[in-house]
Amino acid sequence: MQPNPLYRKVFLYLHSLPSIEDSDFTNLVTGTNQNDIVLCLDANQLIEDHFLGATLYWFNQKTEPNRNNENRTGSFLLKIRKNDKRRILGAYLRHIHDVAGDMESNGKRELRLFVNAGDGEGGVRWRSVPFTHPSTFETIAMGEDLRSKVKSDLELFLRGKKYYRKLGRAWRRSFLLYGPSGTGKSSFVAAMANFLGYDVYDVDLENVRGETTPKSIVVVEDLDKFVVAATTESSLPAASATGIQMLNIMDGILSACCGEERVMVFTMNSKDGVDPDLLRPGRVDVHIHFPTCDFTSFKELASSHLGVKEHKLFPRVEEILARGVSLSPAEVGELMIANRGSPSRAIKSVIGALRPDGGDGIGRRESADDDCDDVDGGDGCNAVKDFRKLYGLFKLRNGKRSRPSNNTLVHD
Repeated sequence: MQPNPLYRKVFLYLHSLPSIEDSDFTNLVTGTNQNDIVLCLDANQLIEDHFLGATLYWFNQKTEPNRNNENRTGSFLLKIRKNDKRRILGAYLRHIHDVAGDMESNGKRELRLFVNAGDGEGGVRWRSVPFTHPSTFETIAMGEDLRSKVKSDLELFLRGKKYYRKLGRAWRRSFLLYGPSGTGKSSFVAAMANFLGYDVYDVDLENVRGETTPKSIVVVEDLDKFVVAATTESSLPAASATGIQMLNIMDGILSACCGEERVMVFTMNSKDGVDPDLLRPGRVDVHIHFPTCDFTSFKELASSHLGVKEHKLFPRVEEILARGVSLSPAEVGELMIANRGSPSRAIKSVIGALRPDGGDGIGRRESADDDCDDVDGGDGCNAVKDFRKLYGLFKLRNGKRSRPSNNTLVHD
């Protein structure tokens, strides 16, 4: 019950033919662009095509769903005269492949998010929904140098089919994204998918089954947490269990999701305690660190969320961040969104959330009234209190105070 990539190509090709309008029954559906209304061939309908002087007919067949209203499958039946079959069939199928490939390359196909799900009969299969995440490399908080390097790396990968074949390697690239929660790893994956025009497969490590399709990003989230959980359940010594589990996991994923024209992405909160050999090139090609919010990231967020490039409060934010106090980009972004009507209030909300509960002088030097001295009757202070409760900032400030480094990119 795995998807057939050729079926999708035929589907794209047939629905691009003008003759679909001549079918007796077609469905009107909304396209990838919500303003587009497109025709979709109905079940048990015939569509006509012409190629090298021959007339061909495609019949759209649908099976009935099972008792759980699941597993309805589709197939296309090609009808061609015997005299034409040997003469044009091979060239015709290559023509379909090329046309559908051009449509996919030009971004005309709808991206999908695939997840493992039960099939109603005790098995596991991929289920998909439209992937509509709007994140791009231009909208995420990231250093310009790193942004350029990542885009260049992905562009080289897209054009690298012949190069990888020349090297005798599978046309595949793998990334490790590591850093605390809320630092932008998921948004980065979405930006990759939109940049490449690839589908996304979210792999459940307990059900690594089924092949993925070309032009896809295969994502394994929180790999370190899974390894730790597996280690605690093992009777082997911790170091030995970790190494064995990691090897089995990595090799199992690469085996189950093997194939060309794929990007593998693993995420971790930290690489601490993980044998570097397990994340070596060949298993993981590129390592990218996602730190908590520094001043550069804060300015990018202020520009994208508030439309502000400079502000009188920026030096105050920079001073607090320089003392080792920080939030994740997600936390800063949420504070800005909640107070987007007033950039001053938004920045003061961030300052209030960053300010420690005393102990380094800033908390004693800055009063609550100073943070809420003007805009909209003190809504900024209320926002700070709400977000402190939401993120547990009081506990967070009693933890580590060291500043992580900026995003780093390590190539193979």
